[in-house]
Amino acid sequence: MILIDENLKKAVPDAALGVVLCSAKVEASSAAQNDDFDALTADVAARYGETPNIAAAPHIKATREAYKALGKDPARYRNSAEAMLRRVVKGVGLYRVNNAVDVNNMLSIDSGYSLGSYDMAAIRGDIVWKRAPDGESYKGIGKDVLNIEHLPALYDDDGVFGNPTSDSRRTMIETGEGRKKLLYVIYSFNGTDDLPMWTEKLCGLLKTYCGADIDLCFTVK
Repeated sequence: MILIDENLKKAVPDAALGVVLCSAKVEASSAAQNDDFDALTADVAARYGETPNIAAAPHIKATREAYKALGKDPARYRNSAEAMLRRVVKGVGLYRVNNAVDVNNMLSIDSGYSLGSYDMAAIRGDIVWKRAPDGESYKGIGKDVLNIEHLPALYDDDGVFGNPTSDSRRTMIETGEGRKKLLYVIYSFNGTDDLPMWTEKLCGLLKTYCGADIDLCFTVK
């Protein structure tokens, strides 16, 4: 079960989530996926043109406004979609991780939504999306201790594990043997109108590049 905390909804009434639960084999991205990722990156760079245009994109703008409403500086703690798009437009490029994480990043730069992707084996109990309290932190992926206070973050029975800026090491998706249960979350701060289209596209990418079996696909508001 995934719930949105009532205090988060009060601060950001249009906060919503697109959720996909699937099973997939996590491995190095194929040549075809890498080629498609390169083509998408070139298209997105041309679409935005210059970095100032990124902040005006509807989903990016809504995320930045939500951060301000929750007491977090969106320029200092950029959401992951904005951070990746800035790299793309600057021509720096994006890191490739594995097929499952690369799907996450492909959909994010295409849609302008920040996404989280998580290994369900590391998640315990129900999930609540809420504003992180004062002093909250965790070890981020590729980072040391990350200050996440006041960010809209996901919590399970073991504590906080994800947010639209950077996810935790605890639930990160790593290459491994066999199939894994994976959870994808699309973070929306401007309602659910676009979420069905993008969750459906996410499911398609997971099937194409990860051989995924989709267990659940839904929105939370």
